[in-house]
Amino acid sequence: MIQKKRVEKKQEKEAELLLENNKKEQRGDGCGVIEADDPYFPVLLKQIENVPKRLYYRGTLSALKERCFAVVGTRKPTEYGRWAAYKLGKRLSESGFTVVSGMAAGIDTLAHKGALSAGGRTIAVLGCGIDICFPAANKLLMEEIEEKGLLLSEYPPGYPPSKFTFPKRNRIISGLCEGIVVVEAGLASGSLITAERAAEQGRSVYALPGNINSVMSIGANKLICDGAQPIAVIDDLLWDLGVRQNPDQQFYEMLSGNEKKIVALITEKGEVTSSFLCQTMKLPALKVNEILTVLEMKGIICTYFGKIFIAK
Repeated sequence: MIQKKRVEKKQEKEAELLLENNKKEQRGDGCGVIEADDPYFPVLLKQIENVPKRLYYRGTLSALKERCFAVVGTRKPTEYGRWAAYKLGKRLSESGFTVVSGMAAGIDTLAHKGALSAGGRTIAVLGCGIDICFPAANKLLMEEIEEKGLLLSEYPPGYPPSKFTFPKRNRIISGLCEGIVVVEAGLASGSLITAERAAEQGRSVYALPGNINSVMSIGANKLICDGAQPIAVIDDLLWDLGVRQNPDQQFYEMLSGNEKKIVALITEKGEVTSSFLCQTMKLPALKVNEILTVLEMKGIICTYFGKIFIAK
């Protein structure tokens, strides 16, 4: 602990020295600086402990004014984790959220890409200087985020990454957001640090349940045991955030009359049971279950523990 504090103090001194070489608000290399009293400094971030004195940035600052949600996880995800991270990033972006992550390999990268694929904005919080790409393999992604979203760091340009800087920056990832979702994480994953910071900051913490035989699911499953909210279907998260998604209009127009009524009821309520549909539509259970089966085959709804949701 003493060694860690010494390293952090040394890092702060080095950061101050680098700052002395960059007094201007806007650098020639396109990097800007916002101080804690700047109007663009995120309101939620001001509420955390150990608020960063300043943030270096590249990209569009207006991304900070939108609702932000973090998607984090392991650097070595399974195919399931890769799919989930990309899908979560995409769906959050489609729903008007700025997706925040750390641009690390694996889950972070896929969450950023999912958001960008939907034409939305994403914020990458770096554990190094804003001009350093880490990992180097994400150079193109970093450029796209700068162009369409925002790169942030509390470390000045030229500041190298270290094993101390990444855990420290995690408080910023969670601090920017209403909540976070951990997709996959091992027991030693930095994502668990982000989840811990989020809980301390009063943010909502979600986790994606995973295979109990997978090392990459231990961390997320443990979070659920400790009180994190599990995501049974991706729309669980959106519903909790007050987002109601309408099914794609093209699919909707192709549905029969009863199918449209059922989809409308599920969309309105968020989740329903087959018995509720039978009572509301005054149809026999056999007929309702037949319609539900067809809708599920079309990928419009999904069922889980007797409850019916919009899947798309």
